[in-house]
Amino acid sequence: MLLIKRIHLILLPLLAAGTLVAQDFDLLDDDGITKDYTIATFKTNRIVNGHSIETVAKREFDFKISHRFGFVNGGFYDLFGLDQATMRMGGDFGITDNLNIGIGRSNEDKTYDGFIKYKFLQQCSGAEKVPVTAVWISHMGIATQKWAQPQRENIASSRLHYVHQLLIGRKISEGFSLQLSPTLIHKNLVDSVNRPNSIVSIGLGLRQKITNRVTINAEYFYNLPKQLESDKTNALSLGFDIETGGHVFQLFFTNAAAPFEKGFITDTKAKWRDGNIRFGFNIARVFNF
Repeated sequence: MLLIKRIHLILLPLLAAGTLVAQDFDLLDDDGITKDYTIATFKTNRIVNGHSIETVAKREFDFKISHRFGFVNGGFYDLFGLDQATMRMGGDFGITDNLNIGIGRSNEDKTYDGFIKYKFLQQCSGAEKVPVTAVWISHMGIATQKWAQPQRENIASSRLHYVHQLLIGRKISEGFSLQLSPTLIHKNLVDSVNRPNSIVSIGLGLRQKITNRVTINAEYFYNLPKQLESDKTNALSLGFDIETGGHVFQLFFTNAAAPFEKGFITDTKAKWRDGNIRFGFNIARVFNF
């Protein structure tokens, strides 16, 4: 437990210090040899719920509103889930083309979150070949809802959680992209002493291009066995990206409610096989500064 906390304390300042040394990728290396860098592996910086390897360009702010509604099988009475919703409003800012910071707030547990995202490797061809793009993310969130049992001794640090991810993606063809997302999540407080505070999950995301402006996306997070409570399950999402000028609309179906990593990876209870599927969307608008 102490080791995990020390890792968080070490990683976050190191990544923050990257603002002093991170540089944009050049088309020419030190010897003047041309490299052909791969771009648009995904249409935006989210696949569905989770991050993609894409980053926001320098001095750009990607403002994003995310909604996940109630269960579609609620029928007309709940207007197929539209009567209920969880949402997150936030944005990503490009310090450089490869280094982003982000912040957001969700009504799920009234959670505030922030992250640092650094692209340290980019797929390229030409004189030098790099087969994949790789990105590191460190994320921290804090729940601010009222204590469920205010009469007991509650510790403020219990509200915190941390997420570290390594995103490895490849644009396999002009139309098809694949991403692997090994993830470590640490909760300062868990539901049971029989459950670990640190949880390992493996994310898989893919994109298939349909037209120049539309793609099909899929995303799945597999949690290693015996880490979560018996009523929790893995998050599966399927959807479309639609690009319209300065906006990208992401329309999807998912069994996850929370629009932040700790929530959709470790707290999802709904199951597709039971028909407990939610409709959701992300809307992104990019501003230049």
